[in-house]
Amino acid sequence: MEQGNERPAVNDMETDTTPRRSRFSCEWTKESTVDERTKMHLGAEENRDEKESLKRLLEIYEMVGEEEVVNPANEFLKEGRLLKLAARNASAMERHLFLFNNFLLCCSAKFSLVGQRFTVRCRIGVEDMKVHQTTNEDHLYTFQISGKEKTLELQASSEQDRDEWTEVIQGAIDMFQKKNETFKMASKELNMEEPAKELGRRAPRWIRDNEVTVCMMCQEPFNALTRRRHHCRACGYVVCWKCSDNKVSLEYDGNKLNKVCKACYSILTGQRGERMDRKKRRMLESDTHPGQDIIMSSYLQYGEHSMIWQQVWCVLPGTDPPVLQVYTTPQDEKPLVTVPLLSCVIEELLHGQHCFCLKQSRTCHIFSCEDSDLKQNWLTVLKLSVMRNL
Repeated sequence: MEQGNERPAVNDMETDTTPRRSRFSCEWTKESTVDERTKMHLGAEENRDEKESLKRLLEIYEMVGEEEVVNPANEFLKEGRLLKLAARNASAMERHLFLFNNFLLCCSAKFSLVGQRFTVRCRIGVEDMKVHQTTNEDHLYTFQISGKEKTLELQASSEQDRDEWTEVIQGAIDMFQKKNETFKMASKELNMEEPAKELGRRAPRWIRDNEVTVCMMCQEPFNALTRRRHHCRACGYVVCWKCSDNKVSLEYDGNKLNKVCKACYSILTGQRGERMDRKKRRMLESDTHPGQDIIMSSYLQYGEHSMIWQQVWCVLPGTDPPVLQVYTTPQDEKPLVTVPLLSCVIEELLHGQHCFCLKQSRTCHIFSCEDSDLKQNWLTVLKLSVMRNL
């Protein structure tokens, strides 16, 4: 009897747990089905997005004919019409831009009977690209795109259009830097070493022809017959043929030979500081004025007419705006003369001693160096100080 009573209890227990297991199994099956459906839905959306992206890339490829466009790694970001301002003058030309996550295409429209077609004028990689708004007296809503290959100044149709372009370009730059773990500051200000470091590696912004009337090196006036304008392909200065009679390979232009000014030639050919002896290095690196950030200092001969010379101690501090301070001795606290560099024309004197000149409106400060190496060093750092503040 006891055994007979116990068996129903076991059967009852099995009967009670069976519905629970069934309910749990049903719920787990429902959740698994929902997860699978969600994954399938997301996967379908991703495939649809990829197909739409590839379709758009193929459409752009048909318009521009660049095989590089049809690459699954490319992500199309923005396109639109803008005006490109000429580097030499203020004339504007219509351009059509295509922005991707890793490069920008600047195109011009061409005649076609089968839809829109464009000719690629230039391609600028997003790597090391910089973008910022500019101020132009003749054109509103302008901004500049600077890359290794080329620098463009563009005009948008409105302030909103300009802001949208600069925002999406900056976003592409930031994303590219994040993916490549460079973490560089896109708006980082240039220090004294960076202009020389980037010289020849990045296309410069050209000074426009109508902005200068004289050679920016020798200060001789331009004319249409005997002294025409030339641009230094390294720094963008407008110089005459005499001051651009040097060629050097530039990295941003595929290491092709390009005309450059004398100062850039000196920098790019590695003449700056390579042949300085220890005595000159100690002289340049000496910290005579501990309260200042000294870029360069040395003894020079100074005169206003190159007839009567006075030995002076010259200091180029890291001030903004840049100035050249002339002391009677290194121990003097007050300079004998302070020459503001932004208002000067820095000129190399080829005749006679190793001299260079800082020309102001009514004054000509002439300095004589003990050899050509020291003169080239001074010319280089003086020019870099001016370039930093342009």
